[in-house]
Amino acid sequence: MTTTTAIQVRVNDKPVDCPAGHSLAALLIALEMPLQATAVALNDDIVARSDWDTTRLSQGDRIALFQAIAGG
Repeated sequence: MTTTTAIQVRVNDKPVDCPAGHSLAALLIALEMPLQATAVALNDDIVARSDWDTTRLSQGDRIALFQAIAGG
């Protein structure tokens, strides 16, 4: 039997539980974020979209999500 350890991260200052070792991309998918219109900062550093799959989350990470807004 495999036990998955949960960690807690903060997404836009709200606590979110996710499996240990979860990638940033997996978290965004679980949160149903529109991936094409989202920018992400992890612990105050912008993460390139090309790194989302390989960026692993750790206990206490702070994630800030920004969405592009169309208009003028």
